[in-house]
Amino acid sequence: MTARISYDDVEVGTELPAAEFPVTRDTLVRYAGASGDFNPIHWNEKFAKEVGLPDVIAHGMFTMAEAVRVVTDWTGDPGAVVEYGVRFTKPVVVPNDEKGAVIEVTGKVAAKLDDEARTVRVDLVATSDGQKVLGMSRAVVRLA
Repeated sequence: MTARISYDDVEVGTELPAAEFPVTRDTLVRYAGASGDFNPIHWNEKFAKEVGLPDVIAHGMFTMAEAVRVVTDWTGDPGAVVEYGVRFTKPVVVPNDEKGAVIEVTGKVAAKLDDEARTVRVDLVATSDGQKVLGMSRAVVRLA
């Protein structure tokens, strides 16, 4: 599979379609099973509060993975992401109710890096409950 977005059709400032990703306690338990990360801060409200957190929080890697989905959905090819990194700035707090939390993600092409390699840098902004949850969230993407 290759990216469905052409490097020639993208300019600096191109905005990627924004997305919202719901997160419930059920989501976190399923992610724990898939990832093997069973830290109780991700599922045990009493424990999370005892260690100073406001409530159960989403796994950092889960939050990071949800954010990059904006890029992979845009390109149509997860393999187009050649580099990705973030800084964790705030946790995604997931209350114990049907609604849970929502991770809201926007992205924008910040730079065209290499005409020959056809790579761009996409900067992402991820927020939850009005708080920025990822900082320096950047992906290098190889386009068609």
